[in-house]
Amino acid sequence: MSWTVIQQSIPVFAQAFWLTLKLSFYGIIGAIIVGLIASFLRYFKVPVLRQISAAYTEISRNTPLLIQLFFIYYAFPELGIKISATAAGISGLIFLGGSYMAEAIYGGLQGVAKIQVESGLAIGLSRGQLARYVVFPQGLTLSVPAIAANVIFLIKETSIFTVIAIPELTNTALDQIGLYYHTDESLFVLVIAYAIILIPLSLILTWLERRARRGTFGN
Repeated sequence: MSWTVIQQSIPVFAQAFWLTLKLSFYGIIGAIIVGLIASFLRYFKVPVLRQISAAYTEISRNTPLLIQLFFIYYAFPELGIKISATAAGISGLIFLGGSYMAEAIYGGLQGVAKIQVESGLAIGLSRGQLARYVVFPQGLTLSVPAIAANVIFLIKETSIFTVIAIPELTNTALDQIGLYYHTDESLFVLVIAYAIILIPLSLILTWLERRARRGTFGN
């Protein structure tokens, strides 16, 4: 393994590193928003929209991200919808991640004691007030461990973006190997780059989980 080659490849990988972070950030934020909406529609049993939400969740969770990306990137233009590779990648991450976040958040909402929900209704809270003051704060706290696991999962899934030629970390590593045959060096930098993203994030999310458990259960 050549440290000179590794040093020379750092600028290229640095660009891919920041692009991966950007894609992950927008994809995860979008997934959480979609997950919140889908989980609330299901929890409050909103007619019609609840069924649409359930259908979306089943389709998203039971099809590979690879197929979803191919459909978004190659089929949409045939329908007259032009979309860039970056936008397709973020859309795919939101589509897949939204269903996982919906299940995670819904599980947390289900964990809210029924007596609290019934008490809120008894004192005259509207659905919106009940969600804001009773269900959402507790449910989201209970969802933290599952949401954290999904965040890590979605960041790893950005490696699939290489199939639509987005120059993220994995694509960059494959390009370097194809151009210069520096396989060991490229894979080493790739592993280190993902470790720099995921290890600190994992520690932060673990800390948040502990805080959430302490706030919920008082231990």
